Amino acid sequence: MMNKKMFLTLAMVAALLTGCARTAPIHNVNQTLTQRYSDNQMKTAIIEAGVGRKWVMTPVSPGVINGRLAQRDFVATIRISYTSQNYRIDYVSSENLKAGQGQIHNNYNRWIANLDQDIQLRLSALAAR
Repeated sequence: MMNKKMFLTLAMVAALLTGCARTAPIHNVNQTLTQRYSDNQMKTAIIEAGVGRKWVMTPVSPGVINGRLAQRDFVATIRISYTSQNYRIDYVSSENLKAGQGQIHNNYNRWIANLDQDIQLRLSALAAR
């Protein structure tokens, strides 16, 4: 009887830990670049990187682009602020990504890491010209 009770307790703890493992702290990007780019180069690199990853990118003012990604039941909204030598990707809102207390589903952080990497690749391609 004790073994069964212990097994159920361990199974419940494992199930709870598994549920927690799907979230992580929200990852915001603050990228400083070694090279300077024109406003148009930054804007184009960010928009192309986003579109390549299926984000809907909307310029809202000079140096600011909003991004929205909808995949299956998940929606993420971000704001990208940029200057000639840096950019920031900040979380704005989401749907069905378990966001709360500074935590969010791991998918979001993966999407942001991929977007950040693609922006850097496009900028480095410009620098190589």
